[in-house]
Amino acid sequence: MSHEHSHAHGDHGHHHDGDDHGHDHSDEITPALQTLIYKQIDFDKVRTLNESEPNAGAQVVQKTWAQRMEAEPELVSDADEQLLMFIPFTGSLKLHSLLIRTCSDSSAPRTLKIFSNKDDLDFSGASDLAPTQSFELAQTADVQEYAVKRTLFGNTYSLTLFIEDNFGDEVSRVFWIGFKGEFMNLSREPVEVLYEKAANPKDHVLASGVGEKGMSGTRHGM
Repeated sequence: MSHEHSHAHGDHGHHHDGDDHGHDHSDEITPALQTLIYKQIDFDKVRTLNESEPNAGAQVVQKTWAQRMEAEPELVSDADEQLLMFIPFTGSLKLHSLLIRTCSDSSAPRTLKIFSNKDDLDFSGASDLAPTQSFELAQTADVQEYAVKRTLFGNTYSLTLFIEDNFGDEVSRVFWIGFKGEFMNLSREPVEVLYEKAANPKDHVLASGVGEKGMSGTRHGM
């Protein structure tokens, strides 16, 4: 690709549908990593329609928080500006917000529609069905965070993201996508393993000690 991308962090004006969101200029929201959903994404089953390069959508989703400002890999649409991404999780998610980094030129996605638990949407279905929630994105190279209506995403095991249009370019570009929320395992097995390792019958009365022993290593990397 010979396209140039602007990553300037200047002032920008925009509007959206009323949900609160913020822009990240540094690592100032790093403490919120405790709620960042990453390992629970089923990366092998992520699929994207109308991507110009195979698996580009999955590669963008696989970028870590530390890689969010990197230019490569990027997701670029193919035949037109629309993109449709299916992102499943390994369990049930209470979604709190969506984070996305695009760009400050006309290839920045504009209208983003989110569908919860719709596993088989195509472009026709995404255009016809009412989304679970929609957002008007900003034309910026900053990380944007959009809070969702939590009552609508309280039992989410997959998300479908429909980028419907952009700010005028023939293609749309996305550099990073992330999610915040609370995760619940479908099988409960990891939770039970954690409890069994921590709580032997003889230690059962020492609940505080159990928590210290069981959680310190398990939460690492969340």
